[in-house]
Amino acid sequence: MRFAVSVLVVLGIASIIGTVLKQNEPYTNYIVQFGQFWFEFFEFLGLYDVYHSGWFLLILVFLVLSTSLCIYRNTPLMLRELRAFRENAKEVSLRSFSHKYEYHTPYSTEETASTLVKFLTAHGFRYKTVEQEDGGNLFAAKAGSYQRLGYIFTHAAIVIICIGGLMDGNLVFKAQELLGTKKIETRDIPERQVPAESRMSPTNLSFRANMTLPEGAGANAAFVRVRDGYLVQDLPFSIVLKAFRIEHYDTGQPKSFESDVMIIDPEREDPVTATIKVNHPLIYKGIAIYQSDFADGGSRLDFKVWNLLGGHADNIPFTGTVFNKYDVSGGNHPLSVELSDFRLFNILNLSTDGKGKPRNVGPNVTFKVRNAEGQAREYVNYMNPLMLNGRPYFLSGMRSMQQDTYRYLKIPADENGEIEGFMNFRAAMLDQSLYPEIVSRVSRLALNSSHGDISAETREKFDASVLQLLRAFGQGGFGKVAEMIDAAVPEGQREGAAQAYVKVVTTAAFSAYAISRERADLPPVLNSEELGAFVEDSLHAISDSFYYGSPLYLQLAGFDHRQSSGLQLTRSPGKVLVYSGSVLLVLGIFAMIYIRERRIWLLVKPESHRVLFAMASNRKNRDFDIEFDKLRDKLARLLENQQESP
Repeated sequence: MRFAVSVLVVLGIASIIGTVLKQNEPYTNYIVQFGQFWFEFFEFLGLYDVYHSGWFLLILVFLVLSTSLCIYRNTPLMLRELRAFRENAKEVSLRSFSHKYEYHTPYSTEETASTLVKFLTAHGFRYKTVEQEDGGNLFAAKAGSYQRLGYIFTHAAIVIICIGGLMDGNLVFKAQELLGTKKIETRDIPERQVPAESRMSPTNLSFRANMTLPEGAGANAAFVRVRDGYLVQDLPFSIVLKAFRIEHYDTGQPKSFESDVMIIDPEREDPVTATIKVNHPLIYKGIAIYQSDFADGGSRLDFKVWNLLGGHADNIPFTGTVFNKYDVSGGNHPLSVELSDFRLFNILNLSTDGKGKPRNVGPNVTFKVRNAEGQAREYVNYMNPLMLNGRPYFLSGMRSMQQDTYRYLKIPADENGEIEGFMNFRAAMLDQSLYPEIVSRVSRLALNSSHGDISAETREKFDASVLQLLRAFGQGGFGKVAEMIDAAVPEGQREGAAQAYVKVVTTAAFSAYAISRERADLPPVLNSEELGAFVEDSLHAISDSFYYGSPLYLQLAGFDHRQSSGLQLTRSPGKVLVYSGSVLLVLGIFAMIYIRERRIWLLVKPESHRVLFAMASNRKNRDFDIEFDKLRDKLARLLENQQESP
C-alpha cells in the first residue's frame, strides 16, 4: 500500500509537470527556454512528452495490475460484508462494546419488538430479526453499508483511468519503433516524400497531430511531433479549408477565429461541410478536429531592397511569397533570402516606463539572410515607423541564433514618415566622390565662424583631417573613428579628441544631408531641433549598419495577405474511459468520506424484561459519540411512552 501511494504521488507530480510544461514543442524552443544543460536533463527524464514517456506508461501498467489484483482479492469480502447483518452476535460480545446501554421494559416481547422496529425504521436502519433460545429476539440492524462501495469504486476508477491513459499512450508506435518497423523522421522534406517507415496508418489507435492549411488548400495527412522529429499521420479522409475568418479587438489582439472546412470522404458521395471554432471542434469518424491557431498562408510581399554599404540611394523592387527562398545580390558574395513569416497585427507596448497601453503597430515580416557558406541570420522588419521616445523609427531586429534576443537597427523616418530621407543621407555619407564637396563646405563654415585669418597650411591640414574622418566613418562608423583615435592620440587626450572628432563628423553630416537633398531635388531644410535629432539618429543608424550582418535592407512596401488555419486532430479512445473513471473516482471518494457505516444490535430479554442496546461504527469519532447519545435517548423515550400508554 505504501508503495502504491508513492507511485500515485509520482504520477500526480508527473501530471502536474505535463500540464504546466508545454508538451511536444520543437526542441529549439526548449533550448531557448532552459539552456543546453537543463534541456538535456529534462529530455533524459522525458518531460517534453510526459504522457507518452516509457516510465509514465510503466507506472500506469503497474497500477492497473496492482489495483486489479487488489480488487480481485477484496471485492468478494466487501460484498459479503455489504450483505451481512452480523445477526449471530452473542450477548457476551455485545456487553463488551464501548457504546452500549440497557433498558427496563415490563411489557411483552411482541409489544417491545414493535417499538424497536418503529425506532429502527424511523432512523433509516435495515434490520434482520433472529429468535433467541430464551424466547427473546435479536434485532441486527445496519445503515451506511454502501460506504464499502466507495472502496470498490475508487480502486476500479484507478484501473479505468490508467487503461484509458494506456490506450492514448501511443503504445502502437512504441512497439513498432522497438521492433524496428517505424522510425522518426528528422529531415525537413515535403510530406509526400516521407517514407512509409515514418508514416502511421489511418487505423492508428490514438494520435494527436497538427495540420496547417492555407485558404483553398487541402490535405489528407497531419504531422505528429515526436522528440526531435515527426511522424506523418495519414487520415481516412481529406480536409479542405474553404475560408478562414478572424476578428480582432480595437487593440488588434485576436478576438475569435474560425475555419470553414469541407471533409472529402471516399466512402461518401457528398462532402461534409462544417465550421470549426475555438472550443467547438468537429468530430468525424472518431477524430476530433480542433481550431488551434492560425498563421500566414503564403502571403505575397513587395519589398524595396536597399544597399546599406553602397554610395547610392537607389532601391531594387523585389516580390516574394512567404515560405519560399530567393537568391539576391549581396555585392561580391551571393545571398539568399528565406521568407519565414508575415504578421498583419503586432501588439506592442512602446511606452518608456512600460505602463502604457499596448497597441497594434502594424505588419512585420520575418526572414533569414543566408550567405554562400550556409550561415544565416534572422531578421524581423516592421513595415510602419514606430514611435520611440516621441520619434518615428523603422525597426529591424537581427539575431544570429534562435535562442538569442533581437538586436534592433533603428532607422529614423524623415519629415514625411518615409525611409527615403535616411537612405539619401546614408548614400551621401558613404559616397567618397562627394567627400571633397563635403570637406569644402565644412571648411567654409569653419572659416566663416573663425574670428581671424586662417593660413593656407592650417586650412589644408584641417581639410585633410576632415577627409580622414569621413573616410574612417564611411568604412566602419564610429567604431572605425574610435580605432583611429586609439592609434593616433595618447590615452590621456583621447576623451577630448573623441568629442572634437564627433563634432567634426556631425558638422560634416549636416553638409552631407544638405547635398543629399540637393541630389534628390528637395528644398533645403532650416536648422532646427528636429533636424539635429534626425541627423544624430541617422549617424548612429549608419554606424550600427556595419554590424547589421547583411549589406541589404529589405523594406516591406506592400502585401497581399493570405492566411492559413492551424488545426489539431486527435483520436483518443481512452478519453471516454478517463472521464468515466474520473466520475467514478469522485463518487468513490465521496462515499468513503461522507458515508459512515453504523450497526445496531437490540437484544430483547423477556425473562428480565430488559433490552440491551449496542452500537458500532467503522469510524469511531466524536460524531459517532453524539449520534449514539441521541439514539440512546430517543429509544429511552419511546420505551417510556410505551409504559405510559396503558
